[in-house]
Amino acid sequence: MSAANGTGAGAGKGAGKNGGDVLLRMTDVVIDGFSDERWHEIIKGVNLTLRRGEVLGLIGESGAGKSTLGLGAMGFVRPGCRLTSGEIMFDGMELRQMPEREKQKLWGTRMAYVAQSAAAAFNPAHRLIDQTIEASLRKGDLSPKEAEARAIDLYRAMQLPDPAEIGYRYPHQVSGGQLQRAMTAMAMAAHPDLIVFDEPTTALDVTTQVEVLASMREAVEQFNTAAIYITHDLAVVAQMADRIKVLRYGEEMEEAETRKMLKAPEHPYTKSLWSVRSIAKEPETNEDYILQIEGVDAAYGKGLKILHDVNIAVPRGRTVAIVGESGSGKSTTARVITGLLPPSAGRVLFNGTPLPAALKQRRKEQLQKIQMIYQMADTAMNPRHSVAEIIGRPLEFYLGLRGRAKEARVLELLQMIELDESFMDRLPSELSGGQKQRICIARAVAAEPELIICDEVTSALDQIVQEGILKLLLKLQQDLGVSYIFITHDIATVQAISDEIVVMLQGRVVEQGLKTEIMHPPYPEYTELLLSSVPEMDPDWLSNLLAARTGTGDL
Repeated sequence: MSAANGTGAGAGKGAGKNGGDVLLRMTDVVIDGFSDERWHEIIKGVNLTLRRGEVLGLIGESGAGKSTLGLGAMGFVRPGCRLTSGEIMFDGMELRQMPEREKQKLWGTRMAYVAQSAAAAFNPAHRLIDQTIEASLRKGDLSPKEAEARAIDLYRAMQLPDPAEIGYRYPHQVSGGQLQRAMTAMAMAAHPDLIVFDEPTTALDVTTQVEVLASMREAVEQFNTAAIYITHDLAVVAQMADRIKVLRYGEEMEEAETRKMLKAPEHPYTKSLWSVRSIAKEPETNEDYILQIEGVDAAYGKGLKILHDVNIAVPRGRTVAIVGESGSGKSTTARVITGLLPPSAGRVLFNGTPLPAALKQRRKEQLQKIQMIYQMADTAMNPRHSVAEIIGRPLEFYLGLRGRAKEARVLELLQMIELDESFMDRLPSELSGGQKQRICIARAVAAEPELIICDEVTSALDQIVQEGILKLLLKLQQDLGVSYIFITHDIATVQAISDEIVVMLQGRVVEQGLKTEIMHPPYPEYTELLLSSVPEMDPDWLSNLLAARTGTGDL
C-alpha cells in the first residue's frame, strides 16, 4: 500500500500539486441560516479550490460552519439554510443555479458525503448492503452482483468483521463504530469524484481509526478522488490533508499547505487551536463504591454472547474510563448497567443494593440516580422538541418542576453548559454537533443523578469545546459529587478525566487499575497497541506506523 511505503497523502502532502485539474471552485460563497426569526450569515464569503486527487482539511470550533461549507461544496444546504450568493463550479457545472433534480443525479454517484452520525444516515428498514450498492446501481456501471462484490471488498478494506456477511445485517445489528465504517464504504462504492468526509472517524476506537484512515487515503489516491476532510482532530487532519483551511464563525482565518501550517500557523486563532492541552487530574483511591458489576455475562439473542465475566467497581465521586476497540463490549456494559440489556449471569449493585436486571422493573428513583449521555446526539433527541422541552422533561418527570421554576432551572442548566437563553426555543436541527451534545449533557444533569454514564460524549467536539466540556464535567463532579463512567476510545480524554481505567477486549476486562498504573510502562500487549494507535501531529505518523507494523507482521 502506498501509505506504508511513504508515498501516501500524509507523507507526500501534495497530490493536488502533482498535476490534478481543478475539480471544485467556490467563489465568495455566502450561506444564510434562519433562527431567532431572522436570516443571518453562516458562511461569509468563503473561497475554496480543490483539485482532483487532493485532500483539503477543514478545521475550526463547533459552530464554525465546517459542515455547512462541506455540504455547500455539493450544492446542498440543510433545511433552514439558503445559498445566498457566490459561485460553486464542479467540473465545469455551476451548482448554485443548477435545478435540484439535476443535482440529485450527482449526489451519491459523482459526489458523496460521509456524515458524522452514521445512525442518522442509514434507513433502519433496509440491510446495509442494499444501501451500500444503491448509488453504484444508480450510476449504472455495475451489475447487482458486481456491486455487491465491490461492497464486500470495501467492507474488508474498512476492517469490518465478517465482511462477506455483515452487509446483510440491519443498521441496529452492528455497533456504532461498525456503522460508521459501513457508511464510509457506502460513500466510496460508486467511486465518486468528490467525497466530503464530515468527522468520519469520531465513532472509531484508535486502533480501528488507523486502518480506516489508511483505507480512506488509499481510496483517494487509487481513484484520484478529491476530498474535503472536516474534523476537529488536528492529529487526524495532519495524516489526511494536503492543505488545511481554518474557519471561525463562518469566515476563513487562514489556509496553508499542511506541513507549513503545522510548523508555523500564522493567525492567532489557529495558534490557539494548536495550543490546547489536556486537563490534568490527579487520581485518588476511594474504597466507597457507588456501582459494582459482579461476574456479568450478556448476550444479544441466544447465540451472540458479548460480555464474559465482567467485574468493574466505580468509586463514589470518581471517574472510571472504559476503553477498548469497537466491539469490545464497552457500550454493552453501559446497557447492562442501565437495564437496557439484562445480563444472562451476574449482577449490578448500586449503593450496595442489587439493581433489577431490566429497565422496566426499576423504580423511578433508581432510574433518576443513573443517567446516560449517548454517543449519537442526533438520535438521542426528539427532533420536534425544543431545547427547553428536552432539558425540561427530566425536571418535570423526576423533580416535579413546572412553570417558572422549571424555566428558571433550564436557564441555569444552559448557563452551566455555556449556552444562553436564545437556545431555549431552538430545535435540534438548528444546533451544531457540539451544541447538541451539550444539550444532552444538560438533560442528564437536570435529573440530579449520582452516576452519569458518558458514552463517547466528546467524540463530536473540537479540541477547544472538548476542553470546555471536560472542565465542566470535572466541575460538576467537584460541586455535586457525581460519579462518571466514561466510555471512550480517545486516550487523551482518558488521561484528562479518569481516576481509574478499565481496558476491554472481546467482551472481557483485560486490565484495570489507577490511571497512574495503567498509563505507566511497561504495557501489556493490547494496551500498548491502543496507546501506539493514538495519532500524533506529525504528517508522517500514519505512514511510519503502518510501515513499522507491516515490517513486524502486525498488519
